[in-house]
Amino acid sequence: MASFRELKVWQLGTELAIDVYGATRSFPNDERFGLISQMRRAAVSIPSNIAEGHGRNSTPEMIRFCGYALGSVAELETQITISQGLGFGNSNELTSVLEKCDTTSRMLHGLIRSNRGRDNHNSGSANE
Repeated sequence: MASFRELKVWQLGTELAIDVYGATRSFPNDERFGLISQMRRAAVSIPSNIAEGHGRNSTPEMIRFCGYALGSVAELETQITISQGLGFGNSNELTSVLEKCDTTSRMLHGLIRSNRGRDNHNSGSANE
């Protein structure tokens, strides 16, 4: 089995987390324990859940942890939208992060579909 590091969605998720750290550097200091912390945790959670799901070496677990990663993407998108509404950060950086969130979400949905197909195929062949 290949390493999780070879998964394009994990690579993009890692880039996304790094981008979030950069984008939140210019946020007000009083947000250090508010939006900054929440956004960084959500962003780090995305590739972490992908890696953990892959490391479980089980298709149902991979699907489950990709679902957690999707939840973190949605959480991060919400926090970015709130940040933009409050006028925090650089608008171009935050827009770029939102675009990566969208791509990551689509890739995760594809990975889940692919794993569900594999899981259904494997469970079907066991009954034949």
